[in-house]
Amino acid sequence: MFEYADPSLLSLEDGILLVRLARRAVEEYLLHGRVIEPPEVSGVLRSNGMTFTTIRRVLEKGYELRGCIGYLSPVEPLVKNVITTALAAALEDPRFEPLSAEELDYVVFEVSVLSVPQDMRSLGRDRASEVVIGRDGLVAEYRVYKGVLLPEVPIEFCWDEETFLSETCLKAGMGPECWLNDKVRIKKFTARVFREKEPRGDIEEVDLVKEYEVRCRSKLVS
Repeated sequence: MFEYADPSLLSLEDGILLVRLARRAVEEYLLHGRVIEPPEVSGVLRSNGMTFTTIRRVLEKGYELRGCIGYLSPVEPLVKNVITTALAAALEDPRFEPLSAEELDYVVFEVSVLSVPQDMRSLGRDRASEVVIGRDGLVAEYRVYKGVLLPEVPIEFCWDEETFLSETCLKAGMGPECWLNDKVRIKKFTARVFREKEPRGDIEEVDLVKEYEVRCRSKLVS
């Protein structure tokens, strides 16, 4: 078994399994009140890993966040962690009411498998040069303050690197320029992202760098 579930080792089939598992976990709980057991798997899926499960409501044009919760340390096998984060995203995200069974046909599930966050090498304003939108997620930490933003987030809002750092500071409950303070730890991580194209539909791996180029570059230039 691997030391931890490195996302670079996942296949598309692994990602498909994880997204289907996330949906099944939520459906079984909402419909039958049962927490499912992790399936028997091999290889990287058995290793301790870190996932975020994101649930989005499908709208006429685009999506609306419905829940998102995850882990930043590999505390349990990847397949078990997906069940944990899927149920938490559906039922425990404090920003939303718990998901209902009636909503299951109108939401899509997305699973992000994370690498272990690493401290940035740069300090001060140079930190922005280390960030690659679409590749990196960010963590800001200082004493009791901590905030995390996934690599998908800056793409949704077409942020540049400095804005992404500032928004991570705000997520941590600090001021938007906290990333310029060398006492604040800024970490970055990568993620493999797999999502349903439509409710209960086909599952794809998302190329976030390409998605950023297509969605945002013209807006940033203008």
